[in-house]
Amino acid sequence: MFGGYGIYYEGLMFGLVADDVLYLKGDDENAYFFEDEGLGKFEYAKKGKIAYIAYYQAPDIIMDDREEAALWARRSWLAAVRADEKKRSKRKPAG
Repeated sequence: MFGGYGIYYEGLMFGLVADDVLYLKGDDENAYFFEDEGLGKFEYAKKGKIAYIAYYQAPDIIMDDREEAALWARRSWLAAVRADEKKRSKRKPAG
């Protein structure tokens, strides 16, 4: 899909690396952290158009600060958990 590498924890992808840039999973609950830092969404070409997925560029500070890295990774992994829970609830048969 994007020609990069996925970063997984407990079977859920919460990060990706493409073109030597780290991106972290975002959703309605954590996107404002990325947006407040002016961090853009991951984009790629799809059928001649630009497509976006729910991953944002990681802030530079996480490369130098272990605690910040853990905080941002945790937020992104929890976004992956929420996305997985949504998928699972949609698959459950009614009844």
